[in-house]
Amino acid sequence: MTDTPDETRQLNFGWEEWVALPGLGVPAIRAKVDTGARTSALHAFDIETFGSSAKPKVRFTVHPIPGRDDLVIPCSAPIVDRREVTSSNGEKELRYVIESNLAVNGDTWPIEITLTNRSTMNSRMLLGRQALKDHITIVATDRFMQPELSYDVYHTAEMRQAAPARALRICVLSREDNYSNRRLVEEGEKRGHSVEVINTTRCYMAINAMAPEVHYDGKRLPRYDAIIPRIGASITPYGTAIIRQFETIGTYCVNPSAGITASRDKLYAHQLMARAKIGMPNTAFAASPKDTSNLIGLVGTAPLIVKLLESSQGKGVVLAETRKAAESVIDAFRGLRANFLVQDFVKESAGEDIRCLVIGGKVVASMKRTGADGDFRSNLHRGGSAKSVRITKQERETAIRAARAFDLNLAGVDLLRSETGPKVLEVNSSPGFEGIEQSTGKNIVGLLYDQIESRVRPVPIRRRRAGSSEAE
Repeated sequence: MTDTPDETRQLNFGWEEWVALPGLGVPAIRAKVDTGARTSALHAFDIETFGSSAKPKVRFTVHPIPGRDDLVIPCSAPIVDRREVTSSNGEKELRYVIESNLAVNGDTWPIEITLTNRSTMNSRMLLGRQALKDHITIVATDRFMQPELSYDVYHTAEMRQAAPARALRICVLSREDNYSNRRLVEEGEKRGHSVEVINTTRCYMAINAMAPEVHYDGKRLPRYDAIIPRIGASITPYGTAIIRQFETIGTYCVNPSAGITASRDKLYAHQLMARAKIGMPNTAFAASPKDTSNLIGLVGTAPLIVKLLESSQGKGVVLAETRKAAESVIDAFRGLRANFLVQDFVKESAGEDIRCLVIGGKVVASMKRTGADGDFRSNLHRGGSAKSVRITKQERETAIRAARAFDLNLAGVDLLRSETGPKVLEVNSSPGFEGIEQSTGKNIVGLLYDQIESRVRPVPIRRRRAGSSEAE
């Protein structure tokens, strides 16, 4: 609880003291007391503004230990002002001003802090008059009159677990203005994050070994904490190339480029699932028109499903109710030089499938989708309906294994209920949120942000080991 000046007990400060900034995740830092300065100053690197113009924020990193630039504390805070500050050597600098609590020997009170590079100074923090208040007596001849802290705190598990919530800068890679993207922006901003929707096809890359970059509309994109890929099927090759570039930079991507590529290639996707022993309808593929009869025989008897490899949202998926019809559809697709699969039709599913939404290796929601009258396809984009459904333990495990086979942290796994157990139809690496949020009443996007936050923060603190340049 923050004390007011009247309630705070008298403190004696020397010309240098140990203090803490708990709101910034800085539990110990040595500060020089300077009554000649009005506002306190903190040594900060990588200072970057983000957020809306109405409520701007600033991100920065703090190196609290002199000479230990390998130890990094990432911070963020609302901007309260921007002021011109004159340093002790007469140089003027325009600095961002933030507010944070100062903690000393059990007492806590808010102070204003300017952000600046103090790498040439002996003290990583300066305490100005505004921070000292009336309850502090300065003893200029002494130092460390308050209990001394230790830098060892930065290397404890408790320190990492107690790291404060940090506003994240998140990029949604998409060309669409739809429910899912609007929810990602809405939910992210509600949590204090900055969320930008970036048109994937307007990104371009500087590919080099030392400083890989992604540019957009003539400017280098800023450092993002996380990328949420929502790549349309028609631009999968270019979209995954952009994601690979972010991966090269070291940005956390909710779904990796390799997993998205594999999920979009239906032939490769079925091969991956077969390798992982995941149940799916009998499937066959062939390139030669001479193999039509054998191809049908490998799958079974009619009715059969003939599916384009590039199909999405139920497009390019045909039900052939007789063998003759199957041969005609196959010949037609081959005439278009289109690649396709032939699959057994699971009759007992009766035009229904189950969408399991997997986030971070857990099924967080599931819905049953039913096709429109006369349509065997259950896609909601084609007029199907959805309702929440309870799934079995086997169905849950199958969905989790399917998402894991593609290394996807976010996946929509579509299952059919058959007499021999669940059969995976497809693993979608960019599942929509509208149908499943409305049918289940769950905040699915919030659960996704929970997963992102757990992966991105707290950021592991690097610690140099004796005789080694490796980081923990």
